[in-house]
Amino acid sequence: MLKDIDVAVSVELGASSMRLRDICALGEGQVIMLDRLIDEPLDLLVNGKVVARGEVVAEGNRFGLRIIELAGGEAEDAIPAPSASAGPVGGL
Repeated sequence: MLKDIDVAVSVELGASSMRLRDICALGEGQVIMLDRLIDEPLDLLVNGKVVARGEVVAEGNRFGLRIIELAGGEAEDAIPAPSASAGPVGGL
C-alpha cells in the first residue's frame, strides 16, 4: 500500500554558488568546485529530504551508494543537509 509508492531517490555530490555570467561562460573541461570534501559522505535524498549518508561504490560499470548513516524514521529526524555556507564554495 503506502510502501508501494514510487519516490524520487537521488545522491547529492555537493553544491556551489556561481554568478550567472560564470555559468554562461562554462566550457568543456572546466571544473566547478563543490562544498564537500572528497572523503565526506554523500547525501541520499528521498523526495528532496536527506534520509541517509553513504559512500560511493562501483558495481560493475555502475555507481552505487553504500549507506553508512541513517536518519531517524520520521521526516523531522532526517539528517540536516550541510549548508552551502558551511564550507568553501567556488566558482571558476
